[in-house]
Amino acid sequence: MKPKVLILHAPGTNRDLSAEWAVELAGGDPRIAHINTLKSLRDFQMLILPGGFSYGDDLGAGRLMATALRHRLGDELNAFSEAGKPVLGICNGFQALIKSGVLPGLVDDTGVRTDGAREATLTGNESGRFECRWVSLEPQPNTSVFTNGVSETIHCPVAHGEGRFVAADSTTLARIEAAKLVALRYAGSWGLYPDNPNGSSNNIAGIANPSGTILGLMPHPEDHIIAAQHPRSHRGEHGGSGLSLFKNGVRYAEQI
Repeated sequence: MKPKVLILHAPGTNRDLSAEWAVELAGGDPRIAHINTLKSLRDFQMLILPGGFSYGDDLGAGRLMATALRHRLGDELNAFSEAGKPVLGICNGFQALIKSGVLPGLVDDTGVRTDGAREATLTGNESGRFECRWVSLEPQPNTSVFTNGVSETIHCPVAHGEGRFVAADSTTLARIEAAKLVALRYAGSWGLYPDNPNGSSNNIAGIANPSGTILGLMPHPEDHIIAAQHPRSHRGEHGGSGLSLFKNGVRYAEQI
């Protein structure tokens, strides 16, 4: 049977239908559900937090969604993660995973998980404006179940005003790098603007948790899942689809 993939909807979420299509093409069984209607995640093998402007980003991008995750689904989400089920947070979903402390999920010297919400954040773009443009992503090896085996550069758009990944300090950033949590980096021009559209430290576009089952990224891979969506497809260019991330996630979920 196809793995059931929950796409979590909240007021202001607007990328759930695109994520649904991506899951279908990847071979999964997507189900969109509003966060207020959910009491359990047990019936699902994969979870997606899609992009948009949840709760209007009234208190900052993803912050109210993070609060809703902690208070409505905190225990369920912890159990989901501990069971090794894959979780994908895109754009606003990534912001919620960061603000809720789910990512980066570093552990201390004794193996106890530290407070992710204080280790890193996603803040305003260095340009000082909303960035909507196509970018290129370089998958990093051996970091996440979503990127494992993906060697081709991924091309997809960004659309955010608060996408700059910043660690709490240089020591924390070094720990994130040493733990190989960086799953995707902005590519081209040595990571300078506009290739790095927001000024993220070390060109970080997406990070995973230590086990690699949770991935958060600012760009939108669900917006490039067929060849016709490539910005230069009319010139015969293709490749670099974001569908590979969804295929990997669904394939991994089939084993759960």
